[in-house]
Amino acid sequence: MVELGRVDMYINVALLSAFMAAPRQGHLEAIYYIYGYLKSHNRSDVVFDSSYVNWKSEDFPTYDWVDFYPDTGEDIPSNMPKARRTPVQMNIFVDANHAGNLINHRTQTGISMYLNRAPIVWYSKTQKTLESSTFGSEFVALRIATEMVKGLRYKLRMMAAPLDEPANVLVDNDTVVKNSTIPPSTLR
Repeated sequence: MVELGRVDMYINVALLSAFMAAPRQGHLEAIYYIYGYLKSHNRSDVVFDSSYVNWKSEDFPTYDWVDFYPDTGEDIPSNMPKARRTPVQMNIFVDANHAGNLINHRTQTGISMYLNRAPIVWYSKTQKTLESSTFGSEFVALRIATEMVKGLRYKLRMMAAPLDEPANVLVDNDTVVKNSTIPPSTLR
């Protein structure tokens, strides 16, 4: 159901899937709840909007990282086909619920990736590490999202889809944003 576009129930299905090997009491009721939700929301549709998101430039300040990483750049494949059509905009939303699992205190990572306004990738998975702070959980989620962005950018380039700008990655933790975008920032 999730792969057919029911993004609204992805987190519930992902959390319940963790118990497929050894289901316990209460899991069957949770499945009934999911099916009840589907029955009462059977007219839900995923709409693919191809228009651009008009972000304000002040929402995404730029910083100079050349002093720290002088010879870096995006790896552009040498055998990349010539880009066709109109450029696409990548928008990524990242979040983590620190110690959301009350049994083992693991964090659930949630990532939604959009091309323009169309959702193309949704990801929800329990983190493999056990973080002691919200900052650590959010930073792990951002690292996972960064790897996914790199893979998607490569895939789009190899499918001759032009990318108009760097990906817009939005995280709700201000400390993670400052620590990952401002070069001289330090943790306090």
